[in-house]
Amino acid sequence: MKLNEKETEVLEILEENSRLPIASISKMAGITSEEAEQIIHKLEQEKVIIDYAATIDWRKVEGHEGVTAMIDVKVAPKRGVGFDEIAERVYRFKEVQSVYLMSGAYDLSVVIEGRSMSEVARFVSEKLSTLDSVLSTTTHFILKKYKHDGRIFETGEEDKRMVVTP
Repeated sequence: MKLNEKETEVLEILEENSRLPIASISKMAGITSEEAEQIIHKLEQEKVIIDYAATIDWRKVEGHEGVTAMIDVKVAPKRGVGFDEIAERVYRFKEVQSVYLMSGAYDLSVVIEGRSMSEVARFVSEKLSTLDSVLSTTTHFILKKYKHDGRIFETGEEDKRMVVTP
C-alpha cells in the first residue's frame, strides 16, 4: 500500500506514542483532527495499524517475572508452501510471541514466553521439536532486557551490582 506523506507522518507519531489524543496527533502532523481520524481509521481497516500495545517491564511486577527465550529452528521446507506452513503451525502455539524467517544457519527465529525455564524446555521438547518439518532447535534464554522495541528499560540498583569492572 502506497502512503502519502501525511499518512506516513501519522504512523510515525503513533509508533512513538499511540496514546496521544487525536488533537495532538493532528497538530503534530499539521492536519485537522477529522483528517487524522480518517487516516487512522483507514490504516486500521487496511491492517497497516495492527494493534496498540504497551511495553511492560514485568521485572517490576511481583510474581510475573517469567522467562523469555529465543529459539533458532532449522526446518525442512515443503514443496509448494516453503516455510509458510511450518511458520503458521509454530505461531499458533499460545506460548509463541514472534516468529521470523531468517537468513543464515537457521530458518526460523521463535520468541516464546513461559513462567519458568522448565516450562520453556517442555514447550521445545514436547511441542516444537516434534513438528514434522523441524530438524533441530537451539534455545537461548534472555537473561536481561536492556532495550525492546526502541524503549530503554530502566536500570536500577540491583542492575548496578551485576556490573563487572576490570
